[in-house]
Amino acid sequence: MRAIAVRGPGTPAPASMERVEAIAGRGLAGDIHADARSPRQVLLAGTVAYNTLALPPHSLRENLLLDLDTAGLSSGTVLRIGSRASLRLSFQCEACGSLDARVPGLTRAIGTRRGILARVLAGGEIAVGDPVVVLDVRVPAMPEDWRERVARVIEAVPAGQVIGYADLAHVAGVQSSYCRAFPRLLARLGPAYAARAVPARTNTSLARWDGTGFHAQAEA
Repeated sequence: MRAIAVRGPGTPAPASMERVEAIAGRGLAGDIHADARSPRQVLLAGTVAYNTLALPPHSLRENLLLDLDTAGLSSGTVLRIGSRASLRLSFQCEACGSLDARVPGLTRAIGTRRGILARVLAGGEIAVGDPVVVLDVRVPAMPEDWRERVARVIEAVPAGQVIGYADLAHVAGVQSSYCRAFPRLLARLGPAYAARAVPARTNTSLARWDGTGFHAQAEA
């Protein structure tokens, strides 16, 4: 483990830390992305990307900087960090326009090497210098294609309930702006899917499911 950074609520940038507590099923203590329903609890970046592009610290806005190439890691892999904490890798993190605010042109230059997102499987303290080990176990992988992730969440909606677009995006791990693409995607997936996902202001007598437990089931 080369470096740790946590971004607190209301703060514009990650702050370096020597150690942090990983909370099972939630994320890193004090970090804005700690959320039980999200597959984007922790962002791991690799020193390979930093060295290749000669980037300043925190350019990729990662939580954990590892001395490896994260582009070679795959969803469903489990990493142990230190003696107790373990992470389930979710999917590669897309490069977004916010990266250009710190390093102009970085979004295009970084391509698919920004890092990989993860959820905390087992909690424990993580410290700079901790060993990182790829465990000989796997949990169900998540699709890299956001459309497939959205479909999987809809398939998990309990009978007689619906999920709102905002919750659907959150649980599938996509930006809220993707909600504009949901109607076209749902039309392509078919009526059975379209009936179970609704815009926020839709009047319906059906109970709304917020996705609680979706990720925990795969990790049990």
